Amino acid sequence: MDAATDTFVSHRNLLFTIAYEMLGSAADAEDVLQETWLKWSGVDHADVENHRAYLVRIVTRQSLGRLRTLGRRKESYVGSWLPEPLLTAPDVAEDVELADSVSMAMMLVLETLTPTERAVFVLREVFDLDYDEIAAAVGKNPAAVRQIAHRARSHVAARRPREVVTQTESREALAAFQRATETGDLQALLDLLAPDVVFLGDGGGVKQAVPRPVVGASKVARMLLGGLTRVAGWALEPTQVNGYPALVFTFEGELDTVLAVRIDDGLISGLYAVRNPEKLSHMGQVTALRR
Repeated sequence: MDAATDTFVSHRNLLFTIAYEMLGSAADAEDVLQETWLKWSGVDHADVENHRAYLVRIVTRQSLGRLRTLGRRKESYVGSWLPEPLLTAPDVAEDVELADSVSMAMMLVLETLTPTERAVFVLREVFDLDYDEIAAAVGKNPAAVRQIAHRARSHVAARRPREVVTQTESREALAAFQRATETGDLQALLDLLAPDVVFLGDGGGVKQAVPRPVVGASKVARMLLGGLTRVAGWALEPTQVNGYPALVFTFEGELDTVLAVRIDDGLISGLYAVRNPEKLSHMGQVTALRR
């Protein structure tokens, strides 16, 4: 069991990242890892030729099962559903491809895929697994996996941010956004927002949030400034979420909202505000993603 534990621990970050990218939830990803460990601990490891591939197969199948359950749960979710924000270590940003794949914008794009498409895309495009390995993980033949990968790649390419935004660009945009909101400068805020910017809020039916997307720079800017000026005791703090700079709203010293952004052509085109307490409960803990 010591050898089995060492093997599992050595691949834990990889397995967590696969599960998180498939599920959009750190809590569910942790549950999947627990299920994966239970299955792994009951295997005769002498019969397993490739431990990494075997573990990836387990975590993928567990994630697929849970993803289908989550899909049914989201149908009755109150308001907009956003991925659970993941507090990431600053050095995750050094791996641009990995940081981009877990960004809030990309996680929302992955939500538009079917469960199998999502699994294939993550395993192929993010982790560069070969088609035979992916086929074993999702229970398809390699030829079918190639077709699924092509379809998923085309789907994502049409919806993902047009360019990978650097950490510096993200920090500068968020710093300017913070200054504009703290000073109530409407024009400065409008200058930062794309004309068709979309604001999504996720309160999970527990915290107040916009019930549907708010679209348009003027509407979003006035909603933000109007809401903040009516409430005293709030503050904004920079943090690192899903591989990129983000902002944390605190109210009277307590975590209230995590705000992530999407940037296209130098302007903020998406604002994603997570307020659901269940999705913020793990935010005091840093999870470092690694392949």
